[in-house]
Amino acid sequence: MSIHLTEREREVVRLISLGCSDEDMANILGIAVPTVNTHRMNAMHKFGVQKATLLTRLPIKHRISSMKDKLTAAEKRKRGRRKDGWN
Repeated sequence: MSIHLTEREREVVRLISLGCSDEDMANILGIAVPTVNTHRMNAMHKFGVQKATLLTRLPIKHRISSMKDKLTAAEKRKRGRRKDGWN
């Protein structure tokens, strides 16, 4: 089964799988939180899932992300968090 996601949907799903909050994703991608939510909802619809938590596993299954994937240095800077030990 091949799921066609837009590039932005792929980015949002990847960041969800890495544990980013809505605010983190908005900062990293340079978009508003409601836009993040729209991309998440579109991806959920395309994957056919009802719960956003299921999006944490699907990127690995569909090769959008890997088990070894981490936030890049630039993504960590844009995220705006201090060193909190997560990613």
